[in-house]
Amino acid sequence: MGQKLKITGWVAAGAVAGVLTTVSLQTVARGSLAPLPLEELQQLAAVFGMVKSDYVEPVDEKKLISDAISGMVAGLDPHSQYFDKKSFKEFREGTTGRFVGVGIEISQEDGLIKVVSPIEGSPAFRAGLKPNDLITRIDDTAVRGLSLNDAVKRMRGESGTKVLLTIFRKDENRTFPVTITREEIRTQSVRGKIMEPGYAWIRLSQFQERTVDDFVKKVDEIYKQDPNVKGLVLDLRNDPGGLLDAAVAISAAFLPENATVVSTDGQLAESKAVYKAAPEFYQRRSGTDPLKSLPAALKTVPLVVLVNEGSASASEIVAGALQDHKRATIMGSQTFGKGSVQTVRPLGPDTGLKITTARYYTPSGTSIQAKGIVPNVLIDESAEGSPYAALRMREADLEKHLASGQGPEAKDPEREKARDEARKRLEEEAKKPAADRKVPEFGSDKDFPLTQALNRLKGAPVMVSKTQVIVDNKEEKKEN
Repeated sequence: MGQKLKITGWVAAGAVAGVLTTVSLQTVARGSLAPLPLEELQQLAAVFGMVKSDYVEPVDEKKLISDAISGMVAGLDPHSQYFDKKSFKEFREGTTGRFVGVGIEISQEDGLIKVVSPIEGSPAFRAGLKPNDLITRIDDTAVRGLSLNDAVKRMRGESGTKVLLTIFRKDENRTFPVTITREEIRTQSVRGKIMEPGYAWIRLSQFQERTVDDFVKKVDEIYKQDPNVKGLVLDLRNDPGGLLDAAVAISAAFLPENATVVSTDGQLAESKAVYKAAPEFYQRRSGTDPLKSLPAALKTVPLVVLVNEGSASASEIVAGALQDHKRATIMGSQTFGKGSVQTVRPLGPDTGLKITTARYYTPSGTSIQAKGIVPNVLIDESAEGSPYAALRMREADLEKHLASGQGPEAKDPEREKARDEARKRLEEEAKKPAADRKVPEFGSDKDFPLTQALNRLKGAPVMVSKTQVIVDNKEEKKEN
């Protein structure tokens, strides 16, 4: 990060808590503590003693303390979390893009575990799991009542072992079992290709340790195939976020040197920072500037960034920076709205605490928290529209979510109306054969938003959204 920051751990810029959690760098721990509330701590000790002595059967002291810490942190917001030994190890593994599991991003919905998206090429992806699938059982354990952390533990395991997931698929109104063999997940976070002469597509599915290097390799590969690229689509759809320094680097690849990418603000002095498009803000401790081999044309090539409701946190940083500097046209759907920074502090050799320490802001000073990035051009998922977009979970829908800090939140009656209409359409759609409801793969010739992005680059007509409703409160709409 910046030279003024003393690095001692990680700062997360990921989206929802998931089977693959991603992180970045951490600012220093707070130097002083506020006075402790002794009376309340005495009550806590008294409860601990009563449970230990009076409960119907013996309880494990370490588990009691661990559960107390977990409950305290979970009450803050959806992204703060206590890591025990196993989950802390898995958390750190996630930064490399390699871990053993089934390969899905998850969140919670109505007490169940919701599939945000299967990781491309993973066992879950090959088994046919889809976004919005609900996991109701993991082996013989009912999911309702489990925390996300507990669900992750049960789906992780040794490579080659099997886990039985019971899936409820809303749009087909059916429940079915899926047996998945765990394996090491090696996520490929960068894909890309020449779509047609002069026009290229690069997709980032996450921001990981290898993402910047893989991005540079892919750009070099594309420019070797076609040195006269006239337009580029940067696809951040369903990108849940990841490493903050990787997001700064990808932004810097397209922006002028020293342009502001993102700023953060929180209670700690170290949380008040500005990150710029310069090597000292994204270069790792060792090595050279990973962007120095990029073709100079990348700074000026016409650029469209594709986003949707699944684009969160680090991907919102990139979209917000490129939008504010007018470097790219943002197209797609309003993003998830996860605009907070999580600091991960070790509590010992094998446990840790992930706690929200700051909000982040686009270069214009706009908070994305619980709001998201509104595209310059709203594009539907298909020529028929995005009939179910209103049903998708956003940061503002999560229980105990952090407010934007820029005005009060208000329920949008138009969105509630759109949700009711979407539910009715979903009931009708569920009657159709499953093959008719299959969503085209990103990057295919049937990818409608990508086609519209290419049309924009070529100056051809673009089919704008027929169905989307912008989620924002009235006070903030006036500011924009």
